[in-house]
Formats: sequence, structure tokens, C-alpha cells
Amino acid sequence: MPLWKVYHPAEAFTPADKQALAEQVTNIYAQVPIPRFYVVFIFEEIARGSCFVGGQPHDRFIRFKVDHIARTLPGAVIREWWVRAIDEAIAPYVRDKGYDWEVSIDETPFDLWSLQGEIPPPFESVAEKRWVKENRASPYTLAEKLPVNFILTPGIADR
Repeated sequence: MPLWKVYHPAEAFTPADKQALAEQVTNIYAQVPIPRFYVVFIFEEIARGSCFVGGQPHDRFIRFKVDHIARTLPGAVIREWWVRAIDEAIAPYVRDKGYDWEVSIDETPFDLWSLQGEIPPPFESVAEKRWVKENRASPYTLAEKLPVNFILTPGIADR
């Protein structure tokens, strides 16, 4: 699950902006692919005079705090690519409106997460592909934990 918490001045986003931003970012994650319902946005308004940057009031600052659970970003190049892709996606809502912004991404262990009481299925598994298609969490069998392209390889003969 990517959980996006967006801390922003009250006037920064209209309801339409919020929906468009959430949809745009969700579309990026859907290309991974992960189920669209994994992507959660929470917009939190910050009262005027309640944000300080460098010890000084800053009422045109937006903070994006992202928790990744469903996937981790392996390696420096992919991490940089992802951060730049996210910055590009949010630019029309922040940079182009004259706001300063910051994005941070934390990665939480996959095994400390559940949705509607279900432990999310493994990456590229039959169950995960079903969750993507159905766009909801649902029970799955042990067989559905197997990869979609499951191939048995030759074993070791001395066992």
C-alpha cells in the first residue's frame, strides 16, 4: 500500500485538484502493477501560521509523506527514477502553483500489513493478479500464492 499523507495550506487544493492528484498518482502505481485500491491519499490542511521551515513561518509549503508497503524500490537508480516520476506527477499541483514542497518515502515491511483482515498475496501471484482485476481484497488459497508464470526447474539429484 502506498499511503500518501499530504500536509497543505487550506487553499492549496480544490476538491477537484485532490481527486485529480490522487488519480494521477494512482495511475503510476497501477502500471507496476499493484491493485489500485492499495493507493490511499489523506489530505490534511495546515492552519495559517502552523508551518515553519528553517524556523520561519512558511504558509506556501506542502509536505508529501509516503509509506510504501506493497513494494520496495531496489537500488539507487530505480529509487531516483521513482522520486523524479513522483515529482513530475505532482508538479502541476505544487510547483506550477508557486508552492514549495517536499516528498519523503518510507518503506514498511510487507509482512506487517493487512487489508480487510487479509494478508496481501505475494508479488506476481495468481491471487495478486486477481486483486488487481477485482480492485479489492478477498480471501485466497495456498495455490493462489504461486506465481502466475510458475515454472518448476530441475531439482538437485543428490537429495
